Amino acid sequence: MQHSSPYMMRVKDSVRLSSPECDEVVVKLELEPMQGNALEPFMAGKVARLGLPGLKEPMPSYFAIASEPGCTDYYEFVIKERPGIANLLAQLEPGASVEVDGPMGKGFDLSPFHGCNVYLIGVGTGIAPLRSVWRDMLSHRDDYGDIAIYAGFLTPCHRLLTDELESLAEHNIEVSVSVKTGSDVWDGPIGYVQDMLKADAPVGENAVACLAGMNAMVDACHETLQSLGFNDSQILLNY
Repeated sequence: MQHSSPYMMRVKDSVRLSSPECDEVVVKLELEPMQGNALEPFMAGKVARLGLPGLKEPMPSYFAIASEPGCTDYYEFVIKERPGIANLLAQLEPGASVEVDGPMGKGFDLSPFHGCNVYLIGVGTGIAPLRSVWRDMLSHRDDYGDIAIYAGFLTPCHRLLTDELESLAEHNIEVSVSVKTGSDVWDGPIGYVQDMLKADAPVGENAVACLAGMNAMVDACHETLQSLGFNDSQILLNY
């Protein structure tokens, strides 16, 4: 399917991911082609630019595609309500039109790392491009060694995709969820993802890591991974 750029899609579904008690509204937005045509596969970690038809302000912005690369029926995005176009996108209802430009960007190219151990490390909505990676790997689980996910959130109520992350144990994927600030009902790890990474100390030999999230977190995890024997070619960013 060839597209001019941008092209039109519509909201198929919008589901709140953040807890109702959370002060942040985060939704999973599912977009499908207007004419029902198949979408082209893409590399995990790619992004798309989203805007609203006929609206110049707020300007379109970039969001990571959270769905698996082989899905040709729709794209999924994790959108946090914040000033700008994200605020409007997070409030859209099924049937609304969205302008989409992409997929584009670098993505996470894991093709040179078949047979390796894979570490996916992200915080907050940075989990979106990593979701695309792990959903792709579920279809090719035997192509990789150990797979571990390190997901960090501000507080327990800021966690996203909790049920999905828990279900990955069925596919022999380890998941570590940590929060910066705990609560009375939280009995999991408290701290930064780089702290969890340092405590587990994965071996850099025959391994690759994908990082997604805030720059400070990416820099800290990059430094931690280097101290564990990962070189720059084994530490992947999607931009």
